[in-house]
Amino acid sequence: MTEEKALWKVHPAGEAGEVGFGVAGGTQSLDTFAGKVQIRWVADGAVSTLGLLPYFTEFLKTSGLFEAFVADCPLEYTSLNAPHKRDVLGTILLSVLAGHNRYAHISAIRNDGVNPEPLGMTKVVSEDSARRALKGMDEKHAGEWLKKHLKASYEPLLDEPWALDIDSTVKLLYGHQENAKVGYNPTKPGRPSHAFHSYFIANLRLVVDVEVQAGNQTASSFAQPELWEMLDSLKESGRVPSFLRGDCAWGTDRAMQGAEDRNIAYLFKLKQTANVKKLIARLFGKDSWVDAGQSWEGLTTELQLSGWKKTRRVCGERCGTLRRRRNPPGKARPCGR
Repeated sequence: MTEEKALWKVHPAGEAGEVGFGVAGGTQSLDTFAGKVQIRWVADGAVSTLGLLPYFTEFLKTSGLFEAFVADCPLEYTSLNAPHKRDVLGTILLSVLAGHNRYAHISAIRNDGVNPEPLGMTKVVSEDSARRALKGMDEKHAGEWLKKHLKASYEPLLDEPWALDIDSTVKLLYGHQENAKVGYNPTKPGRPSHAFHSYFIANLRLVVDVEVQAGNQTASSFAQPELWEMLDSLKESGRVPSFLRGDCAWGTDRAMQGAEDRNIAYLFKLKQTANVKKLIARLFGKDSWVDAGQSWEGLTTELQLSGWKKTRRVCGERCGTLRRRRNPPGKARPCGR
């Protein structure tokens, strides 16, 4: 037997055929909060929005995530007629999994008599009960509760080197929500909105935190206090990101100074102001561009704008396939460290 054939015997090929959630024509036993549930998978059967919920319910019970989430919730009732805390949180969970984004959508699952029981619920509460429950919680304690359980979902991943993506999004509002203000809104100018300052683990679809602020607070300066507080808390455990990455809204002296004070590298875009455009024009006249990969070329230099307290290193980029043009497209980014 040759060495190649020996390795083939030791490491056979993977399983052939399609892999699904269940065995066609058979049954599966899943462990839920209501006990064992038998699932029979029908390959050609139609599945509702919550058709795969039993599998997720087994995950919640096995991991203990839902029990801890309910136990730590700061929601307290004094009335004997009030709904159970588990019913309120379970209703919100079912509504989110069903793709709802308004309290009124809870009415669509109000008569669900199948999915609440596996979650250990007694019923689906009304939209008014869910709204009053969230409104009745102390804002500070509720924020700490949510951040604690959100952090538990991504914290083990931070032991590896990672980058933090920072972005801001404008959400249009059509009702009378709190802090609905008119601000920067490229889609519908003059329409009230909220500003979402979001922090993501780069290359992963995981959100570290989101700050919802008034529509006229889209600037990065409004998000920085919470951002630095979060990064300082991660510094205690040695899980700070390798570098920060943001768009031109974060290419300000205050944002760069905050990262430098914490010895965190950063890569922010620069707004193409008059001085930045002059810098880009000077860079294109140089012959020291180097290959940056993916048909791009790069060059580093130094720059100090009028609003900056010191000189910083700036990275320029241009498309290598268009370098023979008179005015090829380019970008400039301040680079920390």
